[in-house]
Amino acid sequence: MVTKRISQNKPESLAVTVITLEEKIKGWLNKINNSNNEPFKPNSQLLWAYKGLSDEIEFFKSIQLLAFDNRAYEMYQSLVLQKLKRIGTQDLRIAAIAKSVNGILVTRNWRDFENVPGLMLEDWTIT
Repeated sequence: MVTKRISQNKPESLAVTVITLEEKIKGWLNKINNSNNEPFKPNSQLLWAYKGLSDEIEFFKSIQLLAFDNRAYEMYQSLVLQKLKRIGTQDLRIAAIAKSVNGILVTRNWRDFENVPGLMLEDWTIT
């Protein structure tokens, strides 16, 4: 369903936040670091983890990246002061970026993001 929705949009209208990039890269680096404990295992996860990191980097080369710039930082500070319930720091930064560009945040994590006032949300995993 998500792939179909992506294909229905103009590529230039889609973007990912730098916070999302950070989370994805940290995840692959964590898998690589965990694989370093098993350097001689025949079916090591190390090759898989480096392939995943490489694929992730290639993906992010092909999509617009939304920065955590001054406008996003100011929005983030405003949201922090509101002391929103059940939303983590990284999610709050993602929300701040989306709000700062008047964007629509595509997520299936409505539970946290719906607490952000004025944030436009869509879930592409449902029909």
